[in-house]
Amino acid sequence: MLLKSPATTIGVISDTHGLLRPEALDALRGFDLILHAGDIGSPDILPALATIAPVIAVRGNIDTNEWCQSIPETLVVEVGEAKLCLTHDRSKLTVDPVQERCAAVISGHSHKPHNELVNGVLWFNPGSAGPRRFRLPIAVGKLYVAQNKITGELLTLIR
Repeated sequence: MLLKSPATTIGVISDTHGLLRPEALDALRGFDLILHAGDIGSPDILPALATIAPVIAVRGNIDTNEWCQSIPETLVVEVGEAKLCLTHDRSKLTVDPVQERCAAVISGHSHKPHNELVNGVLWFNPGSAGPRRFRLPIAVGKLYVAQNKITGELLTLIR
């Protein structure tokens, strides 16, 4: 599925597991678009995020209830001239980001924040914004799109 958005600043959240922290909402305010990279966990999360910006989401491995069956597992989103591949578990990515000419692959699942450019593709995981897992930080991310280029920034909310 290909969606188009004119957004240039994007907030990225993942692995909320049914918990939408006030710190995450505050950090995502002011963006043109919010991407949720799965493990949403509750039907209340996406509408709450949509009160601050349009939301595009994929479902994760815990998103198995009836309310989330219409949410795709993988999406290619066009933002300006940049294509973004959005999936929950990057090891299960169903598209080839190089062949699709994606500027970025956005994922969640590991709960580990990650921001790395490899062979011209940005591999971006905002980390987990929901319940703490192990000793990993609570985090979200920011993406900036200019033409077909994309850069990312990780925001630690709670260490």
